[in-house]
Amino acid sequence: MSKQLSISALIIAKNEAEMIANCIKSVLWCNEIIVIDDGSTDETREIAESLGAIVISFKHDSFSRLREEALKRAKSAWVLYIDADERVTPTLAKEIKVMIETSDTKVFRVQRENIYFGKRFKAGGWQDDWVERVFEKNAITGWFGQVHESPKYSGEVADLQTKLVHFTHRDTVSGLHKTAAWTPIEAKELFKAGVPKVTLLTLFRKGFMEFFRRAVLKQGYKDGMAGLVEAVIQGINRVIVYIQVWELQQKPSISEKYVAKEAEIENMWKSQ
Repeated sequence: MSKQLSISALIIAKNEAEMIANCIKSVLWCNEIIVIDDGSTDETREIAESLGAIVISFKHDSFSRLREEALKRAKSAWVLYIDADERVTPTLAKEIKVMIETSDTKVFRVQRENIYFGKRFKAGGWQDDWVERVFEKNAITGWFGQVHESPKYSGEVADLQTKLVHFTHRDTVSGLHKTAAWTPIEAKELFKAGVPKVTLLTLFRKGFMEFFRRAVLKQGYKDGMAGLVEAVIQGINRVIVYIQVWELQQKPSISEKYVAKEAEIENMWKSQ
């Protein structure tokens, strides 16, 4: 039986003034568009509101918590999660609407077409990037995971045929911004999990194995220089995560060491 289409587009954004407009334009077919603004300091809010989106200011370290906040605000029977650097094509929009109206499935999975440095990646593991993004609201109960978050839902999952376009790592600087945002969160999770003491060997091993996995095992080399560069970046990101784990493992903590040094200098002046 055909069902009435009612869908909310849910977007998590922080300092996405460059990307948010085209993201919103790709979901204007939805009944409502909700942007959870995670402490932006640029024009993200103003741009989103000018295009008719409802903008909610909500800052949190957990991506799962941000997605849950968006879900709480949605008024439609269905929700579509989309990130600011992702785009829904007309073909995908049509497929989503048709599947919602004609299928009994309550959760739909979509494959992302990852664009790195202007190139569509076909290897390196990026070709297997499937994500659950369309839900009947009553079927999804929340999200778990601080960085690589996953949805909690009930019911069967169906795969959509059309890909979701993902503009990621557009250049080195934008990639560094992403690294700065998510690596501290992952490092804290690993530290809480009690990973072994990080050594220089740990850093070399983690970085090399991530590069090898992406470039060789998952055949990232087939994407040419862009694929190899991305494999190097992923290796560097692993090293950065574990350097931050090493920082957290220091006793006394690094911040305590600075406090002690400041006190030492202050006492020098007091003794003059």
